[in-house]
Amino acid sequence: MSQVRGQGYDGESNMRGAFNGLKALILQYNGSAHYVHCFAHQLQLVIVVHVKDKTCYGKVKEKGCKCQLEMVCHVLAYVEEEGSALSNQNQAFGILKYFKTLDFVFYLHLIYEILHLTNVLSKHLQKKDQDIVEAASLVRGTMDALKSLRDTGFAKLLSKVLSFCQKHDINIVEMMDNFVTSRGRKTKVTNQFHFEVEIFNTVMDMQIIEFGYRFSELSTQLLEYMGALSPCDSFAKFTKTKLLKLSELYIKDFDDAERMQLVGELEIYYHALYKDDRFTSLQGISDLSRLMVVKGKHQSYPMVYRLLKLVLVLPVATATVERCFSVMKFLKMNLCNKIGDDFLNDAMISYVEKEALMKVKIEDVMDWFQKMCTRRCQI
Repeated sequence: MSQVRGQGYDGESNMRGAFNGLKALILQYNGSAHYVHCFAHQLQLVIVVHVKDKTCYGKVKEKGCKCQLEMVCHVLAYVEEEGSALSNQNQAFGILKYFKTLDFVFYLHLIYEILHLTNVLSKHLQKKDQDIVEAASLVRGTMDALKSLRDTGFAKLLSKVLSFCQKHDINIVEMMDNFVTSRGRKTKVTNQFHFEVEIFNTVMDMQIIEFGYRFSELSTQLLEYMGALSPCDSFAKFTKTKLLKLSELYIKDFDDAERMQLVGELEIYYHALYKDDRFTSLQGISDLSRLMVVKGKHQSYPMVYRLLKLVLVLPVATATVERCFSVMKFLKMNLCNKIGDDFLNDAMISYVEKEALMKVKIEDVMDWFQKMCTRRCQI
């Protein structure tokens, strides 16, 4: 257990729970076994947290509808008229009625604003050539944007909602009147309080808390500090202060004397390798570590090389890894449960790397297949 320097698995509470999860139990024995989850998957979990609540999407999800809203309305209208059971007709009628309320429109616009703010981060995390430093920066920026929307965005959002309702002939209520529930019960709170506090603030607080929980400060810092070792663009992202902070996160690997030695090593390391043509065209940390061993630099800079080894074993999963797991359930199913590893690997590459395969001509594949062995006929 003392040798563990990284943890990586899914985001279920029994695994990554802060108090009783496997992550927490391992950290009790070894504080240097840092946990990093796939950022793309974490963002997905952040977004869906409020969709599972009593929002419009939650109601539609109960009926199994996953198409666009216009198609949902068309299907619900058909069920309302031609449903096989009275209960189905009543449910369809209730959902269609909810679609024409101010509550629904407000939720819809709120969800759109959240998705709009997280869109840039989402697209970046889907890239195969993911820039770790930029990803960490976008995480912080998205968090700040969500907080800004929480503090100052209600008035602007409400204005958009009211304008939309006027355009589509949806009933608008006075904000200072008491809020009336869907069942016609009059409450003691105003419509302003209902929409601003009970809906807007609640959803945004839930989103910000979940975002902070999923994208912990430690995991974001780890990736940011890790990027400072990158040799790309002639060590353009090298930052000595970040690398010193990275060493402080591994208290079992660097004592005070070694950390003082690291300060001097980093200074000499940067100036020596920055001017070395052999190190100016490297593509990543793994290339850097291999070349350091080949050229004997790992003996000249033992503390820097120790940092490199710690970074290399840190389990950072990207969206590509998540895609591979998703593909497996489509390929290795009941009809193909005895598929071999080689064939499974080839099939997964064909499924995952669709962009690369689009450049391959069908005629070239046919010619290659024809020349593999003697065929009875010409393809």
